[in-house]
Amino acid sequence: MGIFLVKKTVLAAAVVLAFASVPVFALDVPVARIADDSRLRATARDAWLSASPARAASIPRSVHQLDGGGTVEIRGVSRPGELLVLFARRGPDGRTFPGWAQGSWEFARRADTGAISNVRVFPRSDPNTFVQFRPFGDDRVWMDVLIYDAYVVRNLALAVSMERLSTMPLNDLLALAGSRFPVRYFEPDPDDFRDSRLFVANVRQRLPELSFADDGAIDQNGNFVRIDGGTEQSGVPGLNCSGFAKWTIDGILRPVTGGRMPIAPLAAPFGDRGSSFTEHFEPTHDPFFGLDWIRNLASEAGRVLRSAALGELDEIEVRRQPFSQLIVRSGRESSVRPFPAFHENAGHGIEGIIPMLYALAIDEPGRFFLAAISNDENAPTTADNPRGRPAMRLFFHIAVLVPHFDENGIFRVAVFESAEETSIAAFRNRYAAGHHVSLVRVPVETALDP
Repeated sequence: MGIFLVKKTVLAAAVVLAFASVPVFALDVPVARIADDSRLRATARDAWLSASPARAASIPRSVHQLDGGGTVEIRGVSRPGELLVLFARRGPDGRTFPGWAQGSWEFARRADTGAISNVRVFPRSDPNTFVQFRPFGDDRVWMDVLIYDAYVVRNLALAVSMERLSTMPLNDLLALAGSRFPVRYFEPDPDDFRDSRLFVANVRQRLPELSFADDGAIDQNGNFVRIDGGTEQSGVPGLNCSGFAKWTIDGILRPVTGGRMPIAPLAAPFGDRGSSFTEHFEPTHDPFFGLDWIRNLASEAGRVLRSAALGELDEIEVRRQPFSQLIVRSGRESSVRPFPAFHENAGHGIEGIIPMLYALAIDEPGRFFLAAISNDENAPTTADNPRGRPAMRLFFHIAVLVPHFDENGIFRVAVFESAEETSIAAFRNRYAAGHHVSLVRVPVETALDP
C-alpha cells in the first residue's frame, strides 16, 4: 500500500499545534554584546528573589533603563506552586516585554519555600531557544541548553551557586561552560539565508501554476504523465508529492543542464536498503519507492550543481544529530526521552524534526532538504505470508523542507508538498510517534525554471 500512498495520496494536516508564529523582532546582537543587567538583578534581588514569594508577588511591575542600553521590566507571574520573576527585555515595538526577548531572565521560585528551582536565560529572541540552570547542591548548578524541546547540552555541572548565578553578568556565566556552550545556535546570520529566502519566494510564485493529480509528474519532455507506466494524464494535469519533488529539482537543474530528468531512473534502488524479507514484496508494493526517489533526486542535484562526489549517499543523507534528549509532550504531560536516533532504512524519528531542521539551518546554510516519511505497517497477507506479519517499513509520502532565518533573524521552515505549501506545524503533527523521516540535502539555487 505504501507506493500507492506515495504516488497518489495528499495527506491533510491533522493538528496544528507547535511552532506558532513568533512576533517579528529586530535583529539580535551577538551574545557577547547583550547589554549587561547584572547590576539591576543585584539591586532587585532582596525584593524579588529573597523575600517571600507572596511578598514578591505583591510588588508592582517596574521598568528600568540599563546603563549599556536597553530596557528591562521586572514583574512577577504567579503559577500553581511557583512564582516566576521576569527580568524581561523590551521588544522592538517599544511597548511589550514578552519575557523571551534577547537578554531576558526568568527565575522560577517555589511558592512553599521561596527557593529558586529553575532559571532560564534567552540569548536570542526566540521562546524555543534558551539556556536553563537548576540547583545541584549548595555551590553548583546544572546547565541545560534547549533548542525547540531538544537538549544540545544536558546536566553540565558548573561550579557556581544559584545565589551567585542570580547576579552574575550573562557572559561571565556562559564562560563557565567554555566550549560546551554552543553559541552558534544563538547567533544565526540572516545574510547567510538570502538565497534560501529567494528560493522559497520563487517556488511560491510558481505554485499557482500547479494542481494536484494522483500519480502525477512531468517527464523529460515536459509532458504531464503518470509515474506508474508513463502514460499521459487525463483530465486536469498535475503533480503528486513525488512529482512535485521532481518538479522542484528539475527547476534548479534545468538552468544548468537545459533539460528535465527522466522519470524511470528516479525509482531505481539507491544504496543499501531493505532485507530479504522486503525484497519479496518490492515487485508488488515497492516499499522503498519514496526513499529511492528522494535519494536519486538529491544525488543528481549534488552531482550536477557541485561535484560527482557530492552525489554519493554519504554526502546527501542526513545522519548526524547534535541532540542528546528530547522533551516529548502529550497534552499537559511531558517526559524527557533519548533523542530519536538515526536508523538505516528509516531516518530520524518524526518527533525531533523541528530541532533537527533548526540545527541543519545553522550548520548547513545554503541547503534545503527532501523528506521521505515512513512507518512500519503489517505486510500484506499472501500464500507465503498468511498472517500478514511481520511489520514492513513503507515510505509513503515526500515533502520539500527549507529551513532558514528571515530578514529579522526569525527561524522559519517552508514546507512544500503535493503542489502546495503547508506548514511545519501541520507536517509535524500529522504523524504519530513511530513515524520516521529520511532527509537528503540539496544545494539551494536561486534560479528556478521547472
